[in-house]
Amino acid sequence: MLSALVLAPPVLAAIYFGSPYFDFLVIAAAALMLWEWKRMGGFVLKRAHLAAAGILYAVIPCAALLFLRGGAESGRETVFWLFALAWATDIGSYGFGLAIGGPKLAPAISPQKTWAGFFGGVFCAGLIGFAAALILSKSSVAPLILASLLLGVAAQAGDLFESWIKRRFKVKDASNIIPGHGGIHDRVDGLFAIAVAAAAIDLIFIDGFLLWL
Repeated sequence: MLSALVLAPPVLAAIYFGSPYFDFLVIAAAALMLWEWKRMGGFVLKRAHLAAAGILYAVIPCAALLFLRGGAESGRETVFWLFALAWATDIGSYGFGLAIGGPKLAPAISPQKTWAGFFGGVFCAGLIGFAAALILSKSSVAPLILASLLLGVAAQAGDLFESWIKRRFKVKDASNIIPGHGGIHDRVDGLFAIAVAAAAIDLIFIDGFLLWL
């Protein structure tokens, strides 16, 4: 909790003020992710495919965040929304999973994750969509709630993918750079998944789709 309280204000400030502060934050995150990938064993001469995968894994989501923040008129609101979605999904997943327990979501990949946590995280993402629709004075809350629910699922998928990567490298955390949280990989897995999904929607289908929603 202390780590989150220390880290959240500068992150939120960087989102609010945008370039160059947000750019620096994202580039620093990418650099730390590459360092963590090396630490986990992803940069070995005989494993060129793993090195390439690590670079793509860091660069593509970071580029997506920079694109979303600096692109459309709603860039600031979009990135605030995505960060809130990622945080709410993480908190909801942990809280509901701890309180309810029950069947495991994917025991072979992440033994601690439960279906209760999955649905709890998605539910909290929906609440963020509802709140965002009210804050942005949308005529209907349904589109933002639906988009938030779907991105909540994407965040959970990103979390599971990161767990699979760590299991592949036989490590519990990508690093211990953030006390109580592990590494950058461990904190941004869900955020990066929804950032890529949101950037793909914005780039391919709907320019400035938060405004459209």
